Amino acid sequence: MSVAAALRNNRLCAALTGLQVQEFKDLVEPFSWYWREYWAAKRIDPERAFGGGRKGALKTYEEKLFAGLMYLKAYATYDVFGFHIGCDRSQACRWVAHIVPVLELTMQRKLLLPERKITSIEEFQKRFPEITELMIDGTERRRQRPKKKKSQQKTYSGKRKAHTRKNIVVTDTKRRILVLTKTKSGRRHDKRLADKESLFENIPKDIDVYTDTAFIGEEKVHRRLFLPRKKPKGKSLTEDEKITNKIISSYRVIAEHAIGGMKRYQALTQVYRNRRKYFDDTIILLSAGLWNYHLSYAR
Repeated sequence: MSVAAALRNNRLCAALTGLQVQEFKDLVEPFSWYWREYWAAKRIDPERAFGGGRKGALKTYEEKLFAGLMYLKAYATYDVFGFHIGCDRSQACRWVAHIVPVLELTMQRKLLLPERKITSIEEFQKRFPEITELMIDGTERRRQRPKKKKSQQKTYSGKRKAHTRKNIVVTDTKRRILVLTKTKSGRRHDKRLADKESLFENIPKDIDVYTDTAFIGEEKVHRRLFLPRKKPKGKSLTEDEKITNKIISSYRVIAEHAIGGMKRYQALTQVYRNRRKYFDDTIILLSAGLWNYHLSYAR
């Protein structure tokens, strides 16, 4: 695997890693710090110097970071991924198991990962003091059909007509992902997930919130909630209602752009097939952090 060849231009680098050349290069150094920290905590033999022993297929920090990003971007099977990095599929699985937590730690220390839950209005104001407008939307991604009937019923989404996993995404006007709820089964309704997380209760009352009709009823909790007006049965919307819906949609589309930014990584768009516990939640959290990292260069 030639990392140097992939860093020749932004288009190729983005196609393989989701990041442009300079973004990738700037991430190598902090990744190397946390890689050493990660393995220092795992050291079994204190007599051996750090980095001692047999060398793996990925020798440099640059190669390790590139391989981890490429796995998220392409979401190839371990057979294909192992072929590209020069090892068998079992070792490729081990590489992913080590690289992904370090990458998550790197994003966390750089304060790029979204919050998982806001527990109070005061916490929200402390974390996001500059926010005046928010967009909220749900996102689903398909997973393999479970073998157990109980699990099939739990994960089946009537909306998608497939077995899915779901999150609620909160974004600002700059398309940054501020809050990402824990990953839950696709059967649950968006409003039910938001209620369980007390999402709308913990947003300051002076912030305008734009969302879709999945959250009808939340306007009783948050007074400055703007939802599109549904077309009455057998009737049509007035011109004023159409204009209002168009304005609300112009804000709501920002959340769609943020979700689309996360889903540049094929690990979120292809059918999820990993077996490691909570790994699907780690993937979407990391994809959100990488999207926020990319936006930090766009300003």
